[in-house]
Amino acid sequence: MKRRPYIMVVDDDQDMLRMLKRTLELEGYGVAVAADSRSALALLEEHKPDLVILEITMPEVDTYQVFDLIRQRFKVPVIMLTTRNGVPSLKPDDYIRKPFHTKELLARIRTKLRRARP
Repeated sequence: MKRRPYIMVVDDDQDMLRMLKRTLELEGYGVAVAADSRSALALLEEHKPDLVILEITMPEVDTYQVFDLIRQRFKVPVIMLTTRNGVPSLKPDDYIRKPFHTKELLARIRTKLRRARP
């Protein structure tokens, strides 16, 4: 039996976390959510997601450090969410600017997961 892809969403905005969790679950994905870096790192170890969606501008959280740890320990695509103009200085697999259409995010997720399959 084929395992459904598992996605982890990291964002300090509880409304965004709820919306993305519901949207992704309705699309058939397994979903874990984290509102801070400590929770995110624990969930990464526990769930070993197939893709991570990471908000880049979370207050009081060193998102760059979380990104670096994801890159060092896991070989999963990372899509950054940002409210900033331009491309972040990090090298994510993709980024999407807030506000965004869920259809666009879902299309990017499907593309990244398809490319990441062995």
